[in-house]
Amino acid sequence: MKRLTLAGLFALLLFAAADTSTVKELAPGVFVRMGDRSRNQPANTGWVLFKDYVLVIDANFPWGAKEILPEIRKTAGGRPIRFVFNTHYHGDHHYGTELYAKEGAAIVCSQECANESRTKGQAGWDKNTATGEYSLKPYKLVHPTIVFDKTMSFDDGEHRVEMILMGPGHSKGDAVAWLPKEKILFTGDMCVTWGLGNNVADVDADHDHWVSALDRMAQMPVTTLVPGHGGLAAKPQIQEQRAYLADMLAQVRKGIKARKTADQMAGEIDLTRHKIGADKQRNATSVKAMYRRLTTK
Repeated sequence: MKRLTLAGLFALLLFAAADTSTVKELAPGVFVRMGDRSRNQPANTGWVLFKDYVLVIDANFPWGAKEILPEIRKTAGGRPIRFVFNTHYHGDHHYGTELYAKEGAAIVCSQECANESRTKGQAGWDKNTATGEYSLKPYKLVHPTIVFDKTMSFDDGEHRVEMILMGPGHSKGDAVAWLPKEKILFTGDMCVTWGLGNNVADVDADHDHWVSALDRMAQMPVTTLVPGHGGLAAKPQIQEQRAYLADMLAQVRKGIKARKTADQMAGEIDLTRHKIGADKQRNATSVKAMYRRLTTK
């Protein structure tokens, strides 16, 4: 066996000491597990430790939930998972619900989100043809069992989580989770921070109302922002999301007025000046989707 050099030993110790965990404690009893796009678990998932139970924010995909559940148990101190709040119905945030339901958790979301889960969400699930580790065949979609119209809160005197309807925006039933004591906002996909832009293609997306909702969020005293996708941020990133979306909306409307085609606009509109708009191909896809939405309203 070859002897380990001093430099090699030092490198090994540095690697061992490095924090490779994707779980972060944002405040006492408030955690987030960062999404992992490379393993098809792109959404960020949060949880809050109340005195007697755990509230999870966004279920993730089933294969993501399988990895997240042990992380929650490590921090929960024996508390059961009683509630899972999904910010919206899209699969990367919602399809893992069955695994939490088996733990005894009730699934919570806005009334509009629940409607979307049973219609578009179920249809998307049924059409899924993926095989292997990303197949949905071993699972079933569990729909929300607790719904709210505009707002709903969990409060045990130590933590308070306010679920607030912000949609229609990215989807019809978008809601956020606001922790006023810690000033932490979980936005779902109303706001992202990665460079891949934002999916504006939902058939019920309302881009104008989405911009207004971002203005509403920007009025909140946010110190920590947990986006649906991408790294942790703060209030300025809400404005960055707004600027990206408003810029796309204005340019697409201008193109429609000039009678340009969707393909023409996709090739001409440049959104790369925005931090979240670095991916030109995804921007082009979003521009085409926004064109379709605006011309079929």
